[in-house]
Order: sequence, then structure tokens, then C-alpha cells
Amino acid sequence: MKFLGYGIGLIAILFVVLAVVTAVAHNSFNQKVRGEVESLFNHQGKPQGVVTAADLEGLPPVVAKWLSKSGVVGKKVPSTVRLRQSGEMRTSAEQAWMPFAADYYYTVAQPGFIWHADVKAAPLVHLSGRDKFYQGTGHMLIKLLSLITVADAKGKEIDQGSLVRYLAETVYFPAATLEDYITWEAVDDNSAKATISVVGMEASGTFIFDEEGNPVEFTAPRYMETDGRYTLETWRVLMRDHREFNGMILPAVVEVIWDLPTGDFKWFKAELNEVDYNRPEFYQ
Repeated sequence: MKFLGYGIGLIAILFVVLAVVTAVAHNSFNQKVRGEVESLFNHQGKPQGVVTAADLEGLPPVVAKWLSKSGVVGKKVPSTVRLRQSGEMRTSAEQAWMPFAADYYYTVAQPGFIWHADVKAAPLVHLSGRDKFYQGTGHMLIKLLSLITVADAKGKEIDQGSLVRYLAETVYFPAATLEDYITWEAVDDNSAKATISVVGMEASGTFIFDEEGNPVEFTAPRYMETDGRYTLETWRVLMRDHREFNGMILPAVVEVIWDLPTGDFKWFKAELNEVDYNRPEFYQ
């Protein structure tokens, strides 16, 4: 019994040590991300002007309808955006859904973002994630318990994917679609193709709108990684439950799907919790 007591005591000590080490690592990871966010916001670019009705002229009618309904007219194009979301994600169709909470930071004049997430992979097990697009370069970093690197992805495929992602997520700050780096082309009465060009790199995607002018789907070619290999696949974002956030009409719920030859793979579901414009501050 004495040895059993020693064993239980040792296990308890190990748990305490692991908890302390994990807490220190988590704080260190957060501080690293904070520094990156500050650097991103320090390179936010020129102050933005106020959107007028004249700015919507020449756009495909469905895009002008969306922007008008969203509430951009009469407001400044935001220099910075930050938002909070929560949801679930998974890396394969066989894997269980993992809850997450995330903070997002964007710049508009010079497109960039940082996604900072905490993912509950299992009881007592979390993943710290940071996805970044900065000065035309993407970088995804994921650490188990904030300690062990399980993903550190860079390269042209990540750059392309980050650019596509930024374009899709302009639905959270619609005035950005009036910037010079985005051009529009009508497809039909309910859809339009947007092309974004940043630092010599280009990506395109198609937005689909409902009869009221709300964006309900975005589709684009995007690189997908599987076992270290990248293939160009169809990536879709479904958007619903449009409601007001900080004076703007935005999609509150999104679902992200890979359209694969083997069938659709839904891997990401998120709900928008709050949005701030022109508050270049790290969430506490």
C-alpha cells in the first residue's frame, strides 16, 4: 500500500509539472502571436476613405446590391478588423469533430490576416494554432499542448490557399472588395467572380448571392494537403444566418467543404461571435 501511495503521489506530481509546463508554453505561444499581430497592424497601410454610392457604380449589379445591403455606404473602409468565432473542425472524414475558439485579425489596405485558435483535440489535450498571411506569404503553425509542433506549413501552395481564404472572408468586411486589388466580373444574375492580386500572386473565386443580396456561397480552386502532397481541389464556403454585427449585415454561420472526387468533405463549421472595426488591438 505504501508503494501504491508513492505511485499515486508521483503521478500527481507529474500531472502538476505537465500542467505548469503546458501553461508556460501556452503563454509563450500567445505572446508570439501577439507580437505577430502587432507587426501585422503596424503595416496596415494608408487610412481608408468613406464608401459612397458612386463607389458601387460599375460593379456587377448583384455585388452592388450586396454591398449596399451590407451597410458599407456612408462608412469608412476599415483599416483593421478583428473578430471572434467558435465552432468545430476536423482533419478527415473519419475523425471526430474538435471544438475550437478563435480570434481573427485582418488588415485591409495591405491584405493580411492572423487566425489564432485553441482547439480541444481530446479531454485534457489541446492544440494551439496560428494561421498567417502577411506580405503575400502564408504560414500555418500548430502545436500540441502549445509545446510539440505538429504542423509548420509554408510554400507557394500555402500562399495560394491563404490568398483564397482572405478573399472568401471579405464577407466579414465587405468594403474591402472595393479595393484596387480586387476586380469583379458578372457571371449571372445571382453570382459574380472576384479576382484578388497581391504581391504578384493572383487567385479567383465565385460568390453566389440569394434573392435578398446576401452572400450564401463562395467557391474557388484551392490547394489541399494530403499526406504531404498538394492537389488543387474545389473549396466551398457556405454562409447563412445573416444578421447585424457592429452596424454591418454579415453571415453569422459558415461551413467549409472540400469537393473531392470521392465526395464532399465538410471539415470546418464556425459561428461569428463579435466583430470590431478599426480597433488594432490584441484580444486579451
